[in-house]
Amino acid sequence: MPVGLKQSSSVVSIGFAVAESAANTFTQQSVDLNLSPLDREVFVVLAANLDNDFPDNVGSDSQVRSALTTTSQAAMPNLGDANCMVRTTASIKTDGVTAVSFSQQALETPPSTLEYIGIIATNDFFIQTQGDGNIAAKGTTGKLYGYRAVASADIYAALVQSEVLSA
Repeated sequence: MPVGLKQSSSVVSIGFAVAESAANTFTQQSVDLNLSPLDREVFVVLAANLDNDFPDNVGSDSQVRSALTTTSQAAMPNLGDANCMVRTTASIKTDGVTAVSFSQQALETPPSTLEYIGIIATNDFFIQTQGDGNIAAKGTTGKLYGYRAVASADIYAALVQSEVLSA
């Protein structure tokens, strides 16, 4: 357990889903964690899984990307962004005759040597999805695994400030 935090719940899984508002359109959805800021409650993330819809095989390249972040995004983030915990891509590459499917993702569940993969200090997290070259709107589903913890006042203030300022 991270220093300065006291676990206040057992491990929980939080399911979510987001669908594009229209085909090939960046779409984001907020997922509320119902944390209590008055009690300095945070969510310690142990693992995350994202499951994209398959891209359409339309005779040209197509893809579906998704991500999970701790702050709202204006465009599809990548793992280099400070608040991006997970990012996946499912794509079909074609030369017009032969099509090959690819899946690219970050290590969704880290090695057991890590205590946690992140801490969410604000009340929600965000799921993003975006297709490219598809006929129909696509989306993603997933689960976030972790537990609630209470932070000391100084740790809580630092976590919230770091999360908000790195958006």
